[in-house]
Amino acid sequence: MVVHSQSAALDHCSLIKTCKPTATVFNGIPVVNLGDPQAKTLIVKACEEFGFFKLVNHGVPMEFISELETEALRFFNLPQSDKDKAGPPDPFGYGCKMIGSNGDVGWVEYLLLNTNPQITSHQTHTVFRENPESFRSSAVNDYVQAVKRMAFEVVELVADGLRIEPRDALSRLLRDDKSDSCFRLNHYPPCPELQALSGRNLIGFGEHTDPQIISVLRSNNTSGLQICLKDKTWVSAPPDQTSFFINVGDALQVMTNGRLRSVRHRVLADPKNSRLSMIYFGGPPLSEKIVPFPSLMAKGEESLYKEFTWWEYKTSAYKSRLADYRLGLFEKRSASAVAGL
Repeated sequence: MVVHSQSAALDHCSLIKTCKPTATVFNGIPVVNLGDPQAKTLIVKACEEFGFFKLVNHGVPMEFISELETEALRFFNLPQSDKDKAGPPDPFGYGCKMIGSNGDVGWVEYLLLNTNPQITSHQTHTVFRENPESFRSSAVNDYVQAVKRMAFEVVELVADGLRIEPRDALSRLLRDDKSDSCFRLNHYPPCPELQALSGRNLIGFGEHTDPQIISVLRSNNTSGLQICLKDKTWVSAPPDQTSFFINVGDALQVMTNGRLRSVRHRVLADPKNSRLSMIYFGGPPLSEKIVPFPSLMAKGEESLYKEFTWWEYKTSAYKSRLADYRLGLFEKRSASAVAGL
């Protein structure tokens, strides 16, 4: 994704959306120390208000983070022809600019890797086995296993904070051998030519919510991540390469009957610096029914959502565009609402 001229930049990016640069850096993002005795309360509060928080004292060794970043950058700096050997995505593997199969594009190249050894992918094997000099599977495995352990603890604290019984009601779904979880490395190269011509930022990854239960994000020190607040304002999250950002996913929103809200977010490409992000998406088994926990329902309270399996929701979500409100198809609606009254 190297661009050598202004005209080439315009041709290369003609389908990618842009937006005006924002100077709003949001310093109100909740910060939770995983070792804080009040962590369960703080996490629930953050997930209710923002669907998003920063986690510190997380216990993931910095050497795992640094090693994976080094290996990821080594891969993304390979000649394009070498990277293309790990694509096109099936959905796992290497992709460039195309996000999904429904026309969404962004200024991003990525590796999507499966974290379930029961699911095989030719493209994943290509990355790990056919190109060992450029990408070591051990770097991914060490990092992902450490992040998984942290994610299990986070969702158990969510259960504690919401008084969900048993405590592992959420974490067991992520620990399950059939858990439909995945891991993504996103690389957003700089593109100073286009920014200089238009005065706007390229959209690296368009606005969306994550469909899974929880997402765990870590990035380098390049800015770009933005979240949408309740008042529809977009704000930038200050980068912090030593911490993690936790997103509530659509499935968790449903399982809490809307009490915790999935966060709409996007990434803007930086005109000068490359951004590298690593995201673990914790999903349930495909056959799992996604319904609100009974203990969270008041007497007489009904679910806001129709009953569905994770497979049904995932299938629907990946047929949609990124910015679509994907839960809308699964919300219960009154007769008057359906009639448009």
